[in-house]
This record gives sequence, C-alpha cells and structure tokens, in this order.
Amino acid sequence: MSKIIPFKAVRPAADKVALVTCRMYDDYSSSELAAWLNFNPYSFLHIIHPAYVNAQRITNDKRFKGVTLKYKDFKNDKILIQDEKPIFYLHEIQTKNNTFTGIIAGTSIEDYQQNVIKKHEDTLQYRVELFKDYLHQTGFNTEPVLITYPDSSEINTFIAIHKKSRPIYEFSTTNKEKHTLWKIDTETEINLLVDHFDKIPNLYIADGHHRSASAKMLYDQDKSTGNPNLNYFMSFLIAESNVKIYEFNRVIRDLNGHDKDDFIRLLAENFIIKDKKRELWQPKHKYEFGMYLDGRFYALEYKFKDKTKSILENLDAQILYDTVLNPILGIGDLRNDERINYIPGKQAILHMKEMIDDGEFEIGFMLYPSDINEIKLLADNNLIMPPKSTYIEPKFRSGLLVYEL
Repeated sequence: MSKIIPFKAVRPAADKVALVTCRMYDDYSSSELAAWLNFNPYSFLHIIHPAYVNAQRITNDKRFKGVTLKYKDFKNDKILIQDEKPIFYLHEIQTKNNTFTGIIAGTSIEDYQQNVIKKHEDTLQYRVELFKDYLHQTGFNTEPVLITYPDSSEINTFIAIHKKSRPIYEFSTTNKEKHTLWKIDTETEINLLVDHFDKIPNLYIADGHHRSASAKMLYDQDKSTGNPNLNYFMSFLIAESNVKIYEFNRVIRDLNGHDKDDFIRLLAENFIIKDKKRELWQPKHKYEFGMYLDGRFYALEYKFKDKTKSILENLDAQILYDTVLNPILGIGDLRNDERINYIPGKQAILHMKEMIDDGEFEIGFMLYPSDINEIKLLADNNLIMPPKSTYIEPKFRSGLLVYEL
C-alpha cells in the first residue's frame, strides 16, 4: 500500500509565478546564471544560489545560511506565500513534444525504508550527506522526487475531471514550456486520492534517488525532534506511461592506445558492424548501438542476445560497459573517469558529432533508451542500473512548490 499525504506548500504569489520559478540551478551555465540573477530580482535562483559571485569562496555552512536568510526575505516580502491547510496539487507540464500530468504530494519515509517505494539507481554518499545537511540547515525542499505509479483508470478519471476546474497558475517559461497548477483541496477529493494510492502496492523512483536518500538520512538524524514533516518527502507522482525516458549517450576522449583498425577488430568479437559512412545513424531497437569514429557513423548489433541472462546483464548500458568501455577502452569507473562524458539523448546527435570533430573526444556511442518495464524489473529484483543509464522527463521547476521541514 502506498501512503501519500497533503501538505501546506509555500508557493509564489500568483502575479509573480513566471518570474519566480526556474530550472534547477546546475542546469544553467555560469553566464546564464549571472544574467538571470542580474536581470530578475524575483528568481528563486537568488534563494538557492545566494552570493553567486563568491559561491566558490564560501563554506557550505555559510552558503546554507545565506539560502535560509534569502528564503525568509522572499516570504517576508510576500513573493512567496503559504497555503492555509494541507492539500494536494495537480500539475501539468506541456513541452513542444509531450504533456506530463501528475500529483504533488508527500510520500512516506517508512514506505521508502520498507521498499514500497522502489529504487533502481545507486547513490553517492557524499552527495546524500551534502543535501541532507542542506535540508537540515535551510528547513525546506523545492525539488520533488519524480515517482511513477502503474497506470490507474481511477486516477486518470480523477485527473481528467479535476483539470476542468479553474487552475491557480497558468504560465509559460522562456524555454517554451507551459505550466498549469490546480489545488486539490476539498476533504472529499483528498480522501479519494489517498484511497486510490492506498490500492497501489508499489511506487518507483524515476528521478531523485539522492533527494529521497537524503530525506531518509535527515529523518534518521532528526526524528527525535518529533517534527512530523520529516516523516515524508515531496514527490511528483506520475503514471508510468506518462514519463519520457531518454538514453545517455557516451563520448570518450581516446581509444586507450588502440588504433582504429585494431579497435574495430576487437569490437567485431561481440558486434556485427555496418559502416553507415556519413549517415546520422541512431539505434532503432534494443541491442543496437550507434558509434561515431573518425568522421563516420557505424551501426553495431550485439551478437549474443541471451534472454536467460539477468535483466541487468541484458541492459544495453551494461552490455556496452561489459564488452567495450571496460575491457577495450579501460574505463572501470563510470562515475569518476575523466575520459568519459555523457550527453542526454534528447540532444541532437549533431552535438555529439561536433564534440568529436572538434577534437575534444575521439569516439562516441549512441544507445537505445531503456523502457519503464526494464526499470521496474531492476527495482523489483533490487538491481542497480549503471550510472547515467537514463535521462527521464518531466523536470520540475524550482520554486513552484516548497515543502517545509
């Protein structure tokens, strides 16, 4: 059974919502960040990245205190307001190619501990501890964990009916997204939604493994305070058919001492190789890989498809690691080896080509994206995907809703 709760969100005043909300700050280049902070005094970036000019020179403790003070300033100036009672929120994001609709709610730390909320990615301890310290010192979080649930006709009907009501926000952003937010605030609606999710045996984290792990660590550290808000973390709950899963493509700086002919000979032990010349070729199916090397594209078809292997061994990202990245190119640590970089599959393949043609990298690999069933199978079997296996949308905007601890 999956437990969700309403909460009293802090959110922008209606006339400033388009100015306040922002992408996650690490999505901005240094020049973009400086421009937005100089141009827009209402941006939530002022809260999450205070004293940005001197950010590299101050300690985390001072930075977190700056976040707290700026957050209080925004509340005192009525840029941010708080709802009077705990409620749920319905949020729709329209991009150029997709529409995403989900419920924003508090999800249970106990469910996370009991594996009712399932995971498929590993976490880095230092990142979990850093964000835990951030939450502890600032007392709020504005980045919900993206969680999927099995498609439910009951929840679909609930959402379709509620979308006919008047939203509290409807605004567009400079990256050409349209956002609409509704309150779910009647006792009947709240109880109905709680009952619908209570029938769902498991939820699956799609994006936000570090955030959920940090919330659990904070709970373990501070639960003696008796603060009930620590028992939950903010999540954006979306039907599994409504998420968009992209691959992460790989670019590598060198061939680990191999020349091109020797490298292709080694590849041929595990792949059927077809020279696509200058065609911008990308994989169309699972077990297919694209490769760009020396100004040419290649199609690689894996020879040893074996359905008796584990779901992890049959994962395309794992196959590439086991057959190419580790044994041939000598890349053992996918997180920390500086010879490898990752490009979200939603970016045009020309971007990868340019990086290689410019000489920054020598070779690139394109993967076919995983599907939600692979992710769920891994989570159900307590298996962990290789780092940078999936890039999942939607992405939530910082400052739209804040969960106070």
